[in-house]
Amino acid sequence: MQYKIHHSGKGHDYTEDEIAIVVEAMRQADPLTQGKYRNEFEAKFSQYHGVKYSFALNNATCALVLAAQLCQFEEGDELIAPTLTFTSSVYPFIKKGAKIVWADIDFTTRVLTAETIEPHITPRTKAILVVNLYGYLTDMPSIMALAKKHNILVVEDNAQAMGTDLNGQKAGTFADLGVFSFHSHKNISTLGEGGMLVVKDERMAKLVPMLRHNGHTTFDFEREHYWLPAMGNLDMPELNGKMMLPSNFCIGEIECALGAKLLDRLDQMNAEKRKRAIYFIDSLKKFEEIEFHRVDSTRHNYHLLVAYLKDDKRNRFFEKMAYEHKIQVIAPYYPLYRYEMYKKLGYGTANCPATDRFWDNMVSFPFHHWLSDSDFEYMLESTKKSLETLR
Repeated sequence: MQYKIHHSGKGHDYTEDEIAIVVEAMRQADPLTQGKYRNEFEAKFSQYHGVKYSFALNNATCALVLAAQLCQFEEGDELIAPTLTFTSSVYPFIKKGAKIVWADIDFTTRVLTAETIEPHITPRTKAILVVNLYGYLTDMPSIMALAKKHNILVVEDNAQAMGTDLNGQKAGTFADLGVFSFHSHKNISTLGEGGMLVVKDERMAKLVPMLRHNGHTTFDFEREHYWLPAMGNLDMPELNGKMMLPSNFCIGEIECALGAKLLDRLDQMNAEKRKRAIYFIDSLKKFEEIEFHRVDSTRHNYHLLVAYLKDDKRNRFFEKMAYEHKIQVIAPYYPLYRYEMYKKLGYGTANCPATDRFWDNMVSFPFHHWLSDSDFEYMLESTKKSLETLR
């Protein structure tokens, strides 16, 4: 079906300066991975976020795999996680041995809170996974206080809320481990894939380069010739007395050169999307049947523009928008426990009424940064018309 406005998989366009930096890196990068552009990207990313340790990776899922590995789950250890998120937020922890405990969202903010997490804490709780969903920064100070009280690790999945802040602190920097995404659809995209892992603990941070790059390290003795016994050594990083097998999660130099350049434009793009979102929300005030999460501050970047439709009107609204107005509205993210994969893994049930109520009645509007003004206004007017006909 041809849509006038489709729910694009590309978050933004690139400027001529951003294209030029890609061309420059293509010409100058040597090697094409693990080089100066990666180092510059990590340094600039750390400076922007006010952190010490940032590690560029090939994507955010691999960053989550490393985060899960650093948590060092043992048999029976539990991870508290939301069901309303993209699938790769959770399954890396299952792969690394965690037992998942589903927690419900707060219905208004659509994310976990300390109040929704606390009832699920047990002596087996090893970590909490918090997802800053749709671009909204969760109440991380309260969650971190709860975690500290119980000596629990926290992983902050900040794939969608990059650039947001709370009390001056950037999203993705509150937890023990912070994960960022530069996927095609995200706030900034390094040509389709890319990710970053932020680590607070120095001991963990020292291990990430080896875990990221096949266990590569230097020899711990002086060599008469650099080629003897080999170009470099391989080893297994050790944390808390336990050895960890490495992987190859390296990202290319071209992506890193672009990522560093895009950081210059992140705040601007976030501000432009937030301004549009608030305008869209306020323009629909008279329609009480549709509810948005309105946050007119840098705590929300409106990575996605989502709403709740009352009185079971969601499916009829979809029909009006898709078939009459040719606008591809969608409904992310299907609660994870409803998927066959999680059912087969033994996680097919959850007591999450707020999640169920929200997802069964939610809508996500096309909201990529490059959406034209004319298409944006057409979508707004089409939304008004569709809501009117449902009354």
